[in-house]
Amino acid sequence: MTDVTFEPAIPVLRIYDIAKAKEFYVDFLGFAIDWEHRYGPDFPLYMQVSRGGVKLHLSEHYGDGTPGSVVYIRGSNIAAFAKELNDKQARFARPSPTDTAPKITDPFGNVLRFDDATNTH
Repeated sequence: MTDVTFEPAIPVLRIYDIAKAKEFYVDFLGFAIDWEHRYGPDFPLYMQVSRGGVKLHLSEHYGDGTPGSVVYIRGSNIAAFAKELNDKQARFARPSPTDTAPKITDPFGNVLRFDDATNTH
């Protein structure tokens, strides 16, 4: 049998407004923009954001991703992350500062479900 290996999956999430996407993913969640790509000056944006080993692709392309998708992200010290977000006092999301499993909806209806890896379900 041939050894097959896989790398972590990278979800593609549909976005409709670049400024709102950057406000949410970069300013609020603290992700970094790794790269941006367009086929031409007036073409849709496709970009990668990442934080702590999680990579997400954000796309303006019609047909990429489905609004309302859910991404499940496990990590450690998620309550500290929730507190970090709560302390920002964003008008659109304020998770409880002690939440170990916050669900946060982006401006396009996609849901990011964070969970502390120490939680047992």
